[in-house]
Amino acid sequence: MTPREIIAKAWTITKSERQVRRWGYVSAVLETLLNLKLLIYQVWFLISYIEGNPIGFFTVEATLMEHVPFGFFITFIVVLIIAIIIEWLFPNMAKGAIIGLAAKAHTKEEVKGGLVLAVYNFFPIFAIHEIFFLGRFTTVITLISLLLRYAGGLAPVGIGMLLLFYVLSLVLGFFCIFGEEAIVISRDEDNKKLSIGQALKASFKLVISYLGHVVFLLLLSFVILLRVFLNLIMAILIPGIAIGISFLFTLFLPHIVAWSIGGVLAVILIGAASYFFAYLTVFKQTIWTLTYMELSKLKELDLIELECTSRNGNASAEQVTA
Repeated sequence: MTPREIIAKAWTITKSERQVRRWGYVSAVLETLLNLKLLIYQVWFLISYIEGNPIGFFTVEATLMEHVPFGFFITFIVVLIIAIIIEWLFPNMAKGAIIGLAAKAHTKEEVKGGLVLAVYNFFPIFAIHEIFFLGRFTTVITLISLLLRYAGGLAPVGIGMLLLFYVLSLVLGFFCIFGEEAIVISRDEDNKKLSIGQALKASFKLVISYLGHVVFLLLLSFVILLRVFLNLIMAILIPGIAIGISFLFTLFLPHIVAWSIGGVLAVILIGAASYFFAYLTVFKQTIWTLTYMELSKLKELDLIELECTSRNGNASAEQVTA
């Protein structure tokens, strides 16, 4: 399949397979919620840092504890921790389901078994995801804010090293881009799932072998950057719209009613934005999945076929690994 055919097939699967989109939607909702939490916290820190009095790591919690009953505070913190853990872990489960279901749709198999694919592939996908954790923009921003708070005069040096590791993680992550697809789809000679090391090795070899597809990969990168850019814009707009309307309603409504309306509006906006992000998430992942499946069908470039003569004089083909 050509790159254009892969993109067209990926979009067809994205539009037609509801099972795949459901996993993408839940993943998008949780990622949006996590990004909103990080954004609100980092914006508060940035404003306080500019004013010359940067907030501490637990300032948000300390401020909340001063203004609400203790029982409500404990309940809120427990719920918040559980929510963050779910928002952090679930997208890795969803990715296994999306990859597996998209692969089944591509091979004309029945598109079912998402939960099995999600659970069975969770740990290796999570491990690969965390190996390149420094390649995530949100992680880098969080670590930079910690350095600015607590590193003092060493902060510039630490930030410089962090940005260096960020670039290095992006480069290594590029060559291991098919690692998750290899975990879900491929099997070794004994028909067992590939280990994490085998999956990363297979991805590295595939990218090196077909580096000529760089134009196609750049197109995929554009899709990823488009999603990140839209995610960032929506993450900024959602709380801004909700808070702005809440303040407007406080002019002629009781505060509790105004903020309740703002909360409901925020939920609606998050749901609408996540619906759009679900299509982008599934589309992007399906492109990578189909690309991996199609490239894996091609002959490995380090294998050389030699014509040799057997003892009985018959010609036979032999594969030699370079």
